[in-house]
Amino acid sequence: MSDTHVSDFDHEAGFGDYFALLKPRVMSLVIFTALVGLVAAPVSVHPVVALSSILFIAIGAGASGALNMWWDADIDAVMKRTVKRPVPSGRVTADEALAIGVALSGLSVVMLALAANILAGALLAFTIFFYAVIYTMILKRWTPQNIVIGGAAGAFPPMIGWAVATGSVSVESVLMFALTFMWTPPHFWALALFMNSDYDKANVPMLTVTHGRRVTRNHILGYTLALVPVAMGIGFTSIGGYAYLAIATVLNVMFLKGAYDVWQRDDVTAEADGYRTEKRLFRLSLSYLFLHFAAILVEATMRSFGIGGW
Repeated sequence: MSDTHVSDFDHEAGFGDYFALLKPRVMSLVIFTALVGLVAAPVSVHPVVALSSILFIAIGAGASGALNMWWDADIDAVMKRTVKRPVPSGRVTADEALAIGVALSGLSVVMLALAANILAGALLAFTIFFYAVIYTMILKRWTPQNIVIGGAAGAFPPMIGWAVATGSVSVESVLMFALTFMWTPPHFWALALFMNSDYDKANVPMLTVTHGRRVTRNHILGYTLALVPVAMGIGFTSIGGYAYLAIATVLNVMFLKGAYDVWQRDDVTAEADGYRTEKRLFRLSLSYLFLHFAAILVEATMRSFGIGGW
């Protein structure tokens, strides 16, 4: 277990501190991709069931964030990007974070199973376990492949949303999972290229720390080449269509170009311009995933009006 790093309390914890504990930015992506998975499914869901399910999925994501901050308090305390989080800053104690994470985990899983179905609840339970235990407690501090394997945790929400609607897993939901799973490594490695000192200082075996930036650049290009057919393949399934393919084509050409530009650079050039190209790829990666799922949502909306799709 991590050491509890708590500075002197600047003030009593408020609602905003506890909300920050749930990683709202990550939660927003979870909510959006789960909603897309639910809406894209070929089965209509009662609005009350749909809204309840998304709420419980969001609570489950928040629980994962709280458990992550509880365990990683020592790492967060020495990283510039995370030092102001509620636990390392001392606004919330590690024990509080653990209690909130465990309580919300149980609540979200049980309520999703009751509101939707057992499969959706089981997938949410596995997602929380995978992120909090497999990734946070084991992989993150043990292997440079941490972000590759651990990326599965962030890839489950659209599959959970699909399971809420259908009570099953399908090719479409697996491909939505694969899209996020394959996107995660180049996204985080692009960040690691210009935030490497943070990971080095915290002794996190990110690929940039263990194998250097040259190997990381190779991996970014390799995973991007593997990502493209997954992203484009979705366009030929029941949740795809001409609109999705048009958007995906533009995005993947841009992402490939960005990954290639990062791959062909060396450290001297990157340091000279403040990692401008690497930062550009990271920013593009944020839009890349959002716009792919937005395109799936557009196709689902068009189909509801009898247009789009195949």
